[in-house]
Amino acid sequence: MSSVSIPQRPARKFLPTDFTITNWQALKPYFDDLVSRSVDTTAELEKWLTDRSELESIISEDLGWRYIKMTCYTDNEEYGKNYQDFVENIQPQIAPYADQLNRKLAAAPGLTQLEQQPGYKILIRNLKKDIELFREENIPLFTQINTETQKYAQLSGAMTVEIDGKELTLQQAGVILQSTDRAKREQVYHKISERRLKDNETLDLLFTDLIQLRHQVSINAGQPNFRDYMFKSYGRFDYTPKDCFNFHEAIATEVVPILNQLSAERKQKLGVDKLKPWDKAVDADGLPPLKAFENGKDLTEKSIECFRRLDPFLGQCLSIMKEMGHLDLESRKGKAPGGYNYPLAEIGVPFIFMNATSTMRDMTTIMHEGGHAVHNFLTKDLALADFKSPPMEVAELASMSMELISMQHWDIFFTDEAELKRAKREQLEDIIETLPWVATIDQFQHWIYENPAHTPDMRKQKWNEVFARFADTITDWSGQEMARDYMWQKQLHLYEVPFYYIEYGMAQLGAIALWRNYKLNNQKGLEGYMNALKLGNLNTIPEIYAAAGIKFDFSRTYIKELMEFVKQELAAI
Repeated sequence: MSSVSIPQRPARKFLPTDFTITNWQALKPYFDDLVSRSVDTTAELEKWLTDRSELESIISEDLGWRYIKMTCYTDNEEYGKNYQDFVENIQPQIAPYADQLNRKLAAAPGLTQLEQQPGYKILIRNLKKDIELFREENIPLFTQINTETQKYAQLSGAMTVEIDGKELTLQQAGVILQSTDRAKREQVYHKISERRLKDNETLDLLFTDLIQLRHQVSINAGQPNFRDYMFKSYGRFDYTPKDCFNFHEAIATEVVPILNQLSAERKQKLGVDKLKPWDKAVDADGLPPLKAFENGKDLTEKSIECFRRLDPFLGQCLSIMKEMGHLDLESRKGKAPGGYNYPLAEIGVPFIFMNATSTMRDMTTIMHEGGHAVHNFLTKDLALADFKSPPMEVAELASMSMELISMQHWDIFFTDEAELKRAKREQLEDIIETLPWVATIDQFQHWIYENPAHTPDMRKQKWNEVFARFADTITDWSGQEMARDYMWQKQLHLYEVPFYYIEYGMAQLGAIALWRNYKLNNQKGLEGYMNALKLGNLNTIPEIYAAAGIKFDFSRTYIKELMEFVKQELAAI
């Protein structure tokens, strides 16, 4: 595949080249133009779609930069205000126009003809559900929801602890949980836990408010609950809540026993009477934590080289991001938690944000986010903005598969053979921990929104019940019950992107299958990966998975088969 040079912003054909978004009044004429324009012929309709796509890309990228700056510097008031201004004064004005444009498109005479072209069937399917869900009275509610979720980033970004006279973010402090000094780990665990619990009531109230707002949105849109609303909103045409419950059941039966086995081995190797929560991250053989890189610069260079060895095109993707200043990798005070890859719709080059310290987990995070980034590069030249936005089950396949196929070249990060084996083992054990956690968060969300009138006490009780279903039975939580009661509060998806979590489970299964193909034939496996990603949002999820040479399946039989493969790979290390 040919390499990519630094992309130029595509020439604008609808908006002026120097146009920037200052306020709603500046944008309004372009929406008015689209509303009033004729779309009676196929040529008119295609031009209208291209212009709408250009306008949406410019708006999407502007919002992207406001969000990126706000999360990189949560303590910068101006950045917070700029994001807030968009959410309060621009987004609410766009929503009714977007609905008008959707209805105009749905009624266009040439639409059925377009449906025969790649991607339009999916576009029209999404269009219809957007029209079905739109309600004018939900616009101010979404503004309120966005304002509330911003509070979560601010509260989390401000959390620090003092250890050995140094102020550390919770991410930085979390690294010490890998220390071989058990007393030190316990001390740090308590400090992190106490800091989180300091805000537990505030976070509980914030979550209760969000649940009520979201429930009202669903009622307004004629849906029985917010879960059903979100399934429609996300365009989940290829599976149902019942499939999710089957997934939970399969994880409980096929994965949790392996998790128990690993925890029992850990307890035995550590030689402890009781396996405590602060014993989970340390190396079970008592070895010091793996260090994958020195600093952000080292992480960047090594990641580029790892991607380049897989395929020169992949290395080029990260190189371009580095040159354009689209990487902010290191943890610091005032930075929001977590990590993300933010697609920038007009330029086509995304932005990676994360909180790296020096751990192996940070290295796999950039492999993960780098997979998303590659996806953006592979779809950036598709004709319409809608075609470039794949369903999340496919987006996460891109990222989670990259974590596994990149293992082929992890010797870049771990030059010592024993350390490399340890890193691979940790990655595979992490899968066995991830799947039950995904099931935990997902089942918890179903209950939350099926029972929107629940009290905080009922929520706590339900959380513990769900947690117990998917957690190992070896870890002893006595004395740490309160930390466990509110553990869900650290999961930003619950606050910021509700119901976006099951995708990690589905994509994790897809990634294992894709990695199995890659191990059988590197070239064919990587081709399958790239072919699937290039499809963007042109096909259904099962069709895109099929293009990668794998199945979109989360049945118990399939999960059992994939777990057998993971166990074999673990045994072979």
